[in-house]
Amino acid sequence: MSQLNADQFPVRTFGGPTTLFEYGGLRFLTDPTFDGPGDYPSSGPILTKTAPSTITPTELGPIDVVLLSHDEHADNLDTSGRALLADVPLTLTTPGGGERLGDKAKGLADWETVELERPGGGTITVTGVPAIHGPGPRKEVESLSGQVVGFVLTGEGLPTVYVSGDNASLDAVKEIAERFAPVDTAVLFAGAPRFPMLYDGGLIVLDSAQAAEAARILDAQRVVPAHHDSWTHFTEGRDELEAAFTAAGLADRLDQDWIRHA
Repeated sequence: MSQLNADQFPVRTFGGPTTLFEYGGLRFLTDPTFDGPGDYPSSGPILTKTAPSTITPTELGPIDVVLLSHDEHADNLDTSGRALLADVPLTLTTPGGGERLGDKAKGLADWETVELERPGGGTITVTGVPAIHGPGPRKEVESLSGQVVGFVLTGEGLPTVYVSGDNASLDAVKEIAERFAPVDTAVLFAGAPRFPMLYDGGLIVLDSAQAAEAARILDAQRVVPAHHDSWTHFTEGRDELEAAFTAAGLADRLDQDWIRHA
């Protein structure tokens, strides 16, 4: 464990993939989505949102960095989220997203890093890490689902934080663990999303049992589940996540704030 215990900084979840945390004096937001319930077209199946975010963009306060797993699906970046990016100094995302989103966006390839200046001195390193948005070889998945990136945050005296993005690959998690385990806090996108017409109904992000296995692989001291609700393509939610972590003997790793906000 690092000098700063993971539980000393809260991770707030707002529904879907959108979370907020302060780390090293900077405020980070993941995958901003604030549009209301309804149907959202995509290059593949229609995405149907069932519940609003529990916060509005104006209630967030200033954001220093957006960690955007990908920009091509409305359940990770919607119209309101895109508008918010204009007021954020830096958005870190996929290489393709970095080209599409303009001058304030930077794409990170696997293992590419960016150094961020901390307000009180020192730096935070953000590393882009592998993520695969579906089952099977990465090239085949990206041709259907597009690029996705995860992130690892590190800094002197700071906990190691992993944000998975829309990743379905435990092999990718193993690669990340080889470089960064043990992880203090893992924000794991889960929910077992599936579409019958994609990958024969195979998982496009981790299911609950895989999320627990990812926590074990990473030796994660705290896990904050995200992106497991508010959309019809999720097939597992909070109950399944708690059951899976309990079955794996890892229930004590689940974030207490996440549990309390059931």
